[in-house]
Amino acid sequence: MEPESQLATHEVTNQPGPPKAGLWKDDPVLRDWAEVAGAQDAALTAYAEVLGAEEMRAAGRDANRFGPELVPFDRAGRRIDEVRYHPGYHRQMAAGIEAGYAGLPWEGTGGGHATHAAMVYLLSQVDPGVCCPMTMTYAGIPALAAAPEFSEWAEKLNARAYDPRVAPLAEKAGATLGMAMTEKQGGSDVRMNTTRAEKTRDGWRLSGHKWFCSAPMSDGFLTLAQAPGGLSCFLVPRWLEGDRRNAVQVMRLKDKLGNRSNASAEIEYHGALALPLGAEGDGVRTILTMVHHTRLDTAMAPAGLMRAALAEAAHWARHRTVFQRRLVDQPLMAAVLADLVLDWEGATALGFRVARAFDDGAAEFARIAVALAKFHANKRCPVVVAEAMECLGGMGYVEDTGLPLFYREAPLNGIWEGSGNVICLDILRTLARVPAAREALEAELEGALGVHAGYARALDGFRSAWKSGPDEAQARRFAEGLAGLLTAAVLLRGPAPGIGAAYVASRLSGPRGFAPGAGPAVDTAACLSRLGI
Repeated sequence: MEPESQLATHEVTNQPGPPKAGLWKDDPVLRDWAEVAGAQDAALTAYAEVLGAEEMRAAGRDANRFGPELVPFDRAGRRIDEVRYHPGYHRQMAAGIEAGYAGLPWEGTGGGHATHAAMVYLLSQVDPGVCCPMTMTYAGIPALAAAPEFSEWAEKLNARAYDPRVAPLAEKAGATLGMAMTEKQGGSDVRMNTTRAEKTRDGWRLSGHKWFCSAPMSDGFLTLAQAPGGLSCFLVPRWLEGDRRNAVQVMRLKDKLGNRSNASAEIEYHGALALPLGAEGDGVRTILTMVHHTRLDTAMAPAGLMRAALAEAAHWARHRTVFQRRLVDQPLMAAVLADLVLDWEGATALGFRVARAFDDGAAEFARIAVALAKFHANKRCPVVVAEAMECLGGMGYVEDTGLPLFYREAPLNGIWEGSGNVICLDILRTLARVPAAREALEAELEGALGVHAGYARALDGFRSAWKSGPDEAQARRFAEGLAGLLTAAVLLRGPAPGIGAAYVASRLSGPRGFAPGAGPAVDTAACLSRLGI
């Protein structure tokens, strides 16, 4: 039923309602690049339909408005250390797990990682907070599947069944996995961790704190602790056989800027039972398998956030009239939107290129490309979302539009799984120490030569500027330039070469202003067509 527009004091006009665009059918950028990457069309069509339904969008809004609540004790004062979620959170978790968000890439069908990447992109537009526990579950499966003693864990994590009950693994239809690495004194320098692992008669026991524990109601956590042989990786079950709770105490939930539907906690281990994963003293290398896969998601999520913000801005521009013309028909607004499209499509294209490398087993290229994609997409995301918000004027600052949620979320993936400086230093180390990764990247960059003269000039200029390689202080400049070239190389050979040409003209061919729309003129119509304008 339509709302009433004729009010007592005025008639409501020139106020666009919410966008009604479909998450899949009305997003040519997603469909095109998912196809190039070999993603599974049927799975994505079905998942997008579920997520795009108003009931699911409402579940996402409710899960953020009524965030998780820590319940440390029961009514009698006994410790339970549980986190309670709004039903909207569980509804979204069930939809994602059942669609294969976590397990599909490991089922042996083609394009699994590309399909997963598209699911990250889709869910980020509805409730980014729910991505976290499913992303960690997805990323933890290969680490556990490599160890035969964890076959039951791998099977339950891979199952398309969401089972949030407080119960030991053997009684559950499916399981989720979290991560607890960071400690107060070290942050990214996990070798400063002080959590202790002691081997006892009944197994390994952990004692210590974790400053950040993501998704504390997960069935288990991968964690790092100092064993006699050095920093080691362990799986800490949340619940034990015999209806016993493991000695994991949730001290408090973080009061975060965004990601509000997802609980992040400070925890302590008080002699918690832990299962060793990998060799003693080899903890960092062991857990990096999980981190490598979570980085794919932190590269794809910002593309989804940019899409969500731009969908709102494009809808407003098409339906809002100012000075007797639609906003989108005004050249300056059109130029701004067109410029934002290039950042969004560039991030989407590069993210899917990385996902395809995961599917193809191109480990050397994936190692360097996922770091470049994560760094570049997350540096552009806050800018794009803020500018999209500005396109709506004051309405963009109002929660009804969803843009404040996306704005709060925009910086997060640049912090998770290695902040910008950590990623840039990792890029330098990889290029210096892994010749196969450097060679795979060079092959990808050279594969676009001959497509666009401006790209060839930009690549030559980059190589000349960095003949002797960057020092640490220049790592961001180097990474930004390299990521821009890689993005252009992917776009130029993609389904919309006009977008690649515009990207080269505006990003690689001379000075560019700081503000969106302040760069060289591009083919505005070609860019806006990607937004359905």
